[in-house]
Amino acid sequence: MSLEPLTLYKLMTLYMLNKVNFPLTDAQISDFFLNKEYTTYFSFRQVISELIETNLISCETVRNASYYKISDDGIETIELFTSKIPVAIIDDMDIFILENKYELRNEVGTLCDYYKSTNQDYVVNCQIKEGPNTLIDINISVPSEDVAETMCNNWKGASQELYGTIMKTLMKEKP
Repeated sequence: MSLEPLTLYKLMTLYMLNKVNFPLTDAQISDFFLNKEYTTYFSFRQVISELIETNLISCETVRNASYYKISDDGIETIELFTSKIPVAIIDDMDIFILENKYELRNEVGTLCDYYKSTNQDYVVNCQIKEGPNTLIDINISVPSEDVAETMCNNWKGASQELYGTIMKTLMKEKP
């Protein structure tokens, strides 16, 4: 007995989110579905909406990116129904995750956002996460939204070097 397509796509999404220990972005999941031609973007959007409505996944939006995590109910569901996903599809997902895990984790582990403070300036929050752990969390006050936006746009490319510099500087022993 084969599954309804939307049910299969829901199980596939739960499977992918359960296989990683970090959230995946909307773009990362949809890229898999669309590049492998499993479904259309509109069907994918419907699947995500229904998974959120039924609390099988949660969504957090930072700037213009949505980050999805599987819930405890989602974990229970996929553990019960993984066997309903065809082996060839599981192989596709496992290969995708294996080949892209480093890039997927780096993409979601480097976060930056900004907000207007009570002083009418802007605060830029830059983070590096590894799984559930926050490696660094920096808040920087800046004078304008343009500066805040520029810093957020540059954070991903500069974060590793800055983190290394901070660690090296702070771990240096004083004479």
